[in-house]
This record gives sequence, structure tokens and C-alpha cells, in this order.
Amino acid sequence: MQEIKFERTQNPKQKPADQSSLGFGKYYTDHMFIMNYDEGQGWHDPRIIPYSPLTLDPAAMCLHYGQEVFEGMKAYKSDKGEVLLFRPEKNMARMNVSNERLCIPQIDEEFCVHAIKELVKVEQDWIPTQEGTSLYIRPFIIAVDPHVGVHPANHLLFIVILSPVGAYYPEGLNPVKIFVESTYVRAVKGGIGFAKTGGNYAASLKSQDEATKKGFTQVLWLDGVERKYIEEVGTMNVFFVIDDEIITPELQGSILSGVTRMSCIEMLRSWGYKVTERKLSIDEVAKAFDEGRLKEAFGSGTAAVISPIGELCWGEKVMPINDGKIGEISQKLYDNLTGLQWGKLPDTFNWTVKVD
Repeated sequence: MQEIKFERTQNPKQKPADQSSLGFGKYYTDHMFIMNYDEGQGWHDPRIIPYSPLTLDPAAMCLHYGQEVFEGMKAYKSDKGEVLLFRPEKNMARMNVSNERLCIPQIDEEFCVHAIKELVKVEQDWIPTQEGTSLYIRPFIIAVDPHVGVHPANHLLFIVILSPVGAYYPEGLNPVKIFVESTYVRAVKGGIGFAKTGGNYAASLKSQDEATKKGFTQVLWLDGVERKYIEEVGTMNVFFVIDDEIITPELQGSILSGVTRMSCIEMLRSWGYKVTERKLSIDEVAKAFDEGRLKEAFGSGTAAVISPIGELCWGEKVMPINDGKIGEISQKLYDNLTGLQWGKLPDTFNWTVKVD
């Protein structure tokens, strides 16, 4: 395993005093991890250095052709003072899936988990302790060749930055209002929808902006071909409880394979719930709503963990779900996932990783 070099900051930042108003992605810690990739040399020179601006050539390929990938993870501090990560090996494995699609050299997953642990260890005093808070971890890779020409890069940077955060949505755990998108398309099978790359989010900005102006928190995307099958919410995978079945869209190449989604499925099945991964049309959801069989709906993701959906708007049809309240299953999942992540519950799944 490569040796990581350390350079400590000489100008530490003032940490946020009020953990109740951290927001999401507003503050960044004192240090970051970085390593280089150069063709013929591979990934090299891993180092933890003071957080600082990057110096990029104006012709850097990431700026012109979007060759980049990223991940989202969190670190938590338990009541015992232990620092915990949640299934970090799954994030690094998913990053390599994104890398393969974006023609980015594969990373050593085990080493990158080690590097993240070392960075978090350096910055552990930045981990907030108020309930609902955490230290958000953002690993990303960018192509930095100074070349205006479309081809895979030969020079890249792998970087990890950290940010103390609170709830992702202003509503916190209160149910959110979701707008069903029928005009714009985010991704199609054969494209890059399953990769965690900026292009997917750039494609969602117009719809998200319009939905926000109408008073909605997020957009629910339909498939890009038939425009009828549910895919995912902008920042979350999505689940619907119809009758006694929990249904989530299957992974078929245009939606992200969420680590929290995977954990929800495994946890729900361990409790004896029927969880089905399949195609689910918006018409089927609307019919279930009309017949009183749509019991609850929720999103899952690293940022929000679990976010109950209190209302769906599809064209002129408005569907309030569970009287706009958090559902029993959503609450149970949130309590148990966060209980594991914060070290409050026994980790019977072996999902948490201690930062020693």
C-alpha cells in the first residue's frame, strides 16, 4: 500500500459554532486528500494537504468534456466518541463502475477507503455531534489534460474533501413535495444514468429549477423512452408501498445503484417485508392512489438517508400520501439506519467501519 504524505495547515479555520444551522455543503474542513494519475505511472503521490483552490489549465478536459466522477459518503461520531463510516467499500466499488463508463483508470478500492479513513482521522474534530448531523465526504476524480479534443484523459486527479452538514432538505425528516417530470429527460439505458457523474446532474438542473419555482422540493424522473416508468428522484432512489408490497424501480442502466437503496432493501427483507425491484409506471402509482392502496412513499440516499414523500404532483393530478405525514416504514428505516450510522444500535449487518 502506498505511503500517504501529510502536510498540516498553518491556518486552521474557525469551525461553525451553531450545528443547528450547518445546512449542506456550506463549510469545508482544513485538509483534503489528493493523488495524481499519469499514463505510464498510474495513480501516485497520495497526500493530505491543506484545503486550497486547485490550479487548472483553462484547457483542462474536465472543464470542456465533463470527464469526471464523484461519490457521496458520511462519517459519524458515536456517543462513545467512535468515528464511523457506513459501507465505504460499496462507494469505492461504485466509483470504479462510474470510472469504467467514463474511461477513467480504475482506483485501488481498498487503498482509497484507507485514504478516506486517514483524512477523516485528521479532521475528526470537524465531525458535528448534534443529532441529524454528520461529516459529508466527497471523493471525486477529474481529467486535467490541457487539451481541447474529445478523447479519454491521460492525466487525472483523485481528490477528497470534507464538509460538516446537517439535513439535506430544509424539511428535514418532514415529508417533501415531489413534481413528476413529464417534459425533460435525464437519462436513458445505454447512457450514463447509472454512473455518478456531473452530466446526470447537469441534465436535471432545468427541471429542478422549474419545480422549485412551483414549490416542490425535488423532481421524480420518468424513463426517457416511453416516459411512463418511474426511475429516481433527483438526489435519491425511490420506494412506494402499495398494499403490503414495497416496490422500487429495478436497476436497468439509467438509474444510480444507491448504497442506501441497497441497505434499505436488505434491511426491509431481514424484517420480513416483501420488497420487489421491477418496472413501476406512474399510471400504476396513480391507480393505487385512487384506490386507496398507496400507503406511503419515500426516497433513500446518502445525503438525506430517508426522505418521506408527502405529495406527488403529476400534471394536474395531486396525490397527497399518508395525509402528508411520515409513514411507519419510512420512520422505521430512518431510525434503524441512522441508529447504525451513529453507533446507537448493534451493527448486526456489519455495515459500519471504525476509523481507528
